[in-house]
Amino acid sequence: MLTIRDAGVDDAAACATIYAPYVRDTVISFEEHPPSPGTMAERMAAAHEWLVGEDAGRVVGYAYAGSFNDRHAYRYTCGVSVYLETGRRRTGAGRSLYEELFGRLRDRGYVRAAAGITLPNEASIGLHAALGFAPVGTFPRVGWKFDAWHDVAWMQRDL
Repeated sequence: MLTIRDAGVDDAAACATIYAPYVRDTVISFEEHPPSPGTMAERMAAAHEWLVGEDAGRVVGYAYAGSFNDRHAYRYTCGVSVYLETGRRRTGAGRSLYEELFGRLRDRGYVRAAAGITLPNEASIGLHAALGFAPVGTFPRVGWKFDAWHDVAWMQRDL
């Protein structure tokens, strides 16, 4: 059973481990080198919210929200992401993490969430659509990774 809680600095290594395959093996993340646990801890501290999902006392996924844009006018909009360990996709864990995250963001006064999704990624598009995100546009050929250009779809929802 998934238990969701606030992430702490002690979770940085687990989050880095979960994230590393997305960086090394996919274009889901445009990073090219997996962050260290120390770098992940810094990101966690800078986030608006960062939650982890545990199963049997082990972190199996995380979701977070950060600044959508540093300009002050964007202060009520968050960029959101969710990552799950391999084998946890389509188990409801991503939905559960996101739903908890959205409630917390709403309670803190945020009004909109935005997600950028590298295409193709039907699973992520489906999850976001099921959670009320609507497509707002696609940036064609905006990311270069693994010797190819990649499009990014943008979706948003009200909180």
